[in-house]
Amino acid sequence: MSGTPQPSAILDELRWRGMLYQSTDEAALRDHLARPRRVYIGFDPTSDSLTIGNLVQIMVLRRFQLCGHTPVVVMGGGTGLIGDPSGKTSERQLLDADRVAANVEAQKRIFRPLLRWEGPNSAIMFNNLDWLGKLGYLELLRDVGKHFSVNMMVQKESIRARLEDREHGISYTEFSYMILQSYDYYHLWKHHGVTVQCGGSDQWGNIVAGADLIRRMTVHAGGDADSHHAHALTTPLVTKADGGKFGKTESGAIWLTADRTSPYAYYQFWLNAADADAVKFLKLFTDLSQPEIAALEQAHAAAPEKREAQRALARAATALLHGTDAVAHAEAAAAALFSGDVARLDAATLREVFANVPATDHDRSLLSGEGIPLVDLLPRTSLAKSKTEARQHLSAGAVSINGGPPASPDARLRTADLLHGEMVLLRRGKKAWHVTRWT
Repeated sequence: MSGTPQPSAILDELRWRGMLYQSTDEAALRDHLARPRRVYIGFDPTSDSLTIGNLVQIMVLRRFQLCGHTPVVVMGGGTGLIGDPSGKTSERQLLDADRVAANVEAQKRIFRPLLRWEGPNSAIMFNNLDWLGKLGYLELLRDVGKHFSVNMMVQKESIRARLEDREHGISYTEFSYMILQSYDYYHLWKHHGVTVQCGGSDQWGNIVAGADLIRRMTVHAGGDADSHHAHALTTPLVTKADGGKFGKTESGAIWLTADRTSPYAYYQFWLNAADADAVKFLKLFTDLSQPEIAALEQAHAAAPEKREAQRALARAATALLHGTDAVAHAEAAAAALFSGDVARLDAATLREVFANVPATDHDRSLLSGEGIPLVDLLPRTSLAKSKTEARQHLSAGAVSINGGPPASPDARLRTADLLHGEMVLLRRGKKAWHVTRWT
């Protein structure tokens, strides 16, 4: 990464990008951030990957690093054994220790391209199991728990909502999550010089509780309550202009690892952003500057049909996570799909590009000899409901095989039509594709 903004510029940068929702005393925080600080965010290992919703927090750490601060990533190897009740209407299914540990290891790869791990203010990563796993129950109750008021804890939205739900309620395990996350902040503050914790707006209660724990334990140890320097900052919930949930598509969540969401699908997600969302997403999820985004916003307003903002978003966001080669690959695949020249794509790219296209499996022996009449096959796909409809499409020249010229009404599929020995791609019109797999 490159960039030379001053440490003090971070709050203005976050506000302009729409990444600042709440903070403790902003004047004191601004003064505190006038020099380089250590800033942390925790990540929940409930899966072996993270979704695009988590990308907001990673980008916050990236913004801090670009302004000269040190980003601290905390993997929840300890808290992940308990489960955060925030935003949940029922008890989480507890994961065993081996699964949590495996998820922590798997998630680490996500952060490598998005943060800088060498040189000045290089990123730091911790696993909170390293200290929570050594914390005794009596020690936790005596030295930490006494600083928490149950009256205060039950007023937190995540706790209160569950207490009011007679059907589900909340277990003591999840009720205690706030204490553990607060202790994380205290441990990082005391042993690693971390003075700012960030998170999503749903984490405000937990983050403030951590800052308050630091103050209380400082006073308990005989220190000055005003000298502890522990600050909190949250980001707003990212929403789409149409009210839909950000990061969800018809095919499911968008993930930050290529094995869950391919670079092509990731690129397409950003390319398909609504006009009303494109500029907001440019600010949140790219490193483009204010002048660059202003120019794109102006071009977008003048000619939204050109989708210049979406193209810039897709390129920049995909390059950050997957690299520039992945961008070139995604754009080449998209061009082939648009033109119909799909036969030149390699097998992996074909599977990637057509992953969410209707597909059916067929007996490979049907392709032997004279093969199978296309008019007989089409009704077994999503392209025709009957042989009559299939004949109409073929007679109109609306059907093609592997992106080739229109198929004749008496066309047959043969073994020679297989792409990479495994599939034949059928298209009706310009956009309706169907994958036939042959085994």
